[in-house]
Amino acid sequence: MKTIRFALSAGLWLATATGLRAQTELNSFSIVGRGGVANTFANDYQALGVNPANLARTGNAVVAFTIGEGGVGVASESLTRAQIRAFLRPSDQPLTLAERQGLARAFTSENALNVNADVVPLAVSASFPVLGSFAISNRQRLVGHIALNQNAAEILFLGQDAPIYANYNPATSPLITEALAGTEFQGTWYNEFNFAFARRFITLPLLRVSGGVGYRYIQGVGVVDVRVESGQLEAYSAVSPLFDLDYSKLASNSSFNFQERANGLQPVGRGHGVDLGVAVEAGKMLRLGLSVTDIGKMTWEGNLLTASDQKLKKLQSEGLDSYDFLNHAAEIFASGTDSVLTYKPSLERTASLPTKLRAGAGLRISNSLELGLDVTLPFNNVAGNITSPFVGAGIDYKPVRYLRLSSGVSGGAGYGFSLPLGVTFTTSLYEFGVSTRDVPGLLADKGPYASVAAGFVRFRFGEIKD
Repeated sequence: MKTIRFALSAGLWLATATGLRAQTELNSFSIVGRGGVANTFANDYQALGVNPANLARTGNAVVAFTIGEGGVGVASESLTRAQIRAFLRPSDQPLTLAERQGLARAFTSENALNVNADVVPLAVSASFPVLGSFAISNRQRLVGHIALNQNAAEILFLGQDAPIYANYNPATSPLITEALAGTEFQGTWYNEFNFAFARRFITLPLLRVSGGVGYRYIQGVGVVDVRVESGQLEAYSAVSPLFDLDYSKLASNSSFNFQERANGLQPVGRGHGVDLGVAVEAGKMLRLGLSVTDIGKMTWEGNLLTASDQKLKKLQSEGLDSYDFLNHAAEIFASGTDSVLTYKPSLERTASLPTKLRAGAGLRISNSLELGLDVTLPFNNVAGNITSPFVGAGIDYKPVRYLRLSSGVSGGAGYGFSLPLGVTFTTSLYEFGVSTRDVPGLLADKGPYASVAAGFVRFRFGEIKD
């Protein structure tokens, strides 16, 4: 089964289908323009997934809605721009031995490839004087991550000629958890239905405190989670029939919940998530925010395959011999005909959502200038979570009435140092903008970081007063 293909091809499919470009984790154009700094900036429906308490904050719109915000992005700390471009546009042109050896070295990295897509077809928020503030949205969210240790990279690109296979003996072959420790193939695609409520519960002349809670019902379109650590292997996948993978040999197995191709996304998993948040406004200038997001579980049932620790098998092929990366990676690390892992059908698997702690502090100097600092910490290492802590500082500046510029600096989450830029044209009712999470990354040859976010139908009516 070609589960690795899901992690990247789903991202590319989503990018093509929506026509958008953006990057990590939260991809509204204003958040991307500050490099992901959001906890004290995000307002209206954009607070969904960040801090639900922000819905009740001073200055929010009484009513706001959007159609079609989002995007997709690709980054690598070890590949070059030319290498990524070659893999995203696969060809049958054969690779020389020297090229394969070079690619094995390049893919030996904790962040060989990170892919993210996030699209909000529709979101609405509204505030009522007595009841409080509410928001709803639908969101397509995809995250993919690839990390390879040296053995895994050499197996992928050199196949049976990889150095670890020298003098190979099946009886004495090392365990997967010994040979491939540090290797990760992770990807998730969620179709989310979000709801959040917030209310101000302290209102004083110099202090306003709001609390909020968010709930999301999640349909899992697909997951692949292959994580190899010393002495521990996590390897399972469940992929929607949307991808038209061949399960014919497993369809009659009583331990396999086979789903046939039909219409729509056809989710193979379902789950529930909760966000909790607090927002503090001290005087007119200082803002503080603290939230925990994605508390909950996913249950995967359809087309589910799992693998356990086992001895490393020797490949029959010579590994990846062309830039058709997705096909070859699937064959070697998923359950293809020439794979290092043996997968078995399963009926059900429960996994935690990618839970995070988000903290932020902001300084609103004037109506034209606002500064903010964010820290995001992953609480677990499941597929879809950021791979390391995120730290960022952001700024919003309005040089003229109808123009807002966003920028800052950020680092972590598997993407390295970034210098974002966002441009938003705004009136009292309407906004549209375009942004990138890393300007140098758009141009860099080494360690490229391509991301663009866009939103063209964002309306805001009224304003929440003190």
